Amino acid sequence: MENLYPVLKEKGYKKIKFKISKTQHLLISGTINGIKGNFILDTGASNSCVDFKGIEFFGLSASDSDTKAAGAGGTGMLTQTSVKNTLKLGRWTTKNLGLVIFDMSHVNEALLQYKAKPVHGIIGADILLKGKAIIDYYNSCFYLK
Repeated sequence: MENLYPVLKEKGYKKIKFKISKTQHLLISGTINGIKGNFILDTGASNSCVDFKGIEFFGLSASDSDTKAAGAGGTGMLTQTSVKNTLKLGRWTTKNLGLVIFDMSHVNEALLQYKAKPVHGIIGADILLKGKAIIDYYNSCFYLK
């Protein structure tokens, strides 16, 4: 189906555009607590997260966490958490967003090596599940309910 939007709009879905980076990542814009940022949409990331620099940038209230992060950058990375944040992607909003905060310098260094722009964070499966996401690669967008 070339255009899913009319069908999904009737079911309460909101359309959010993405761009495909030079590194084949899906890039989206959004706001956390009213502050605009750039994010990777990552179906393989269990939780949405931001870099430690995002604490000040997005005005997060952060607390230490015993959980260690693991991902493409390695394992055992120290983390903090922030709860009760507002995330807006296009016209879709959630007001009770929990974020994992960790050092994303390895992610941004890798992007810069490919002359791609750095990101503030990652939108993960927590949001995709909450919004009953449908990813439409053909039209470079995804839908959240």
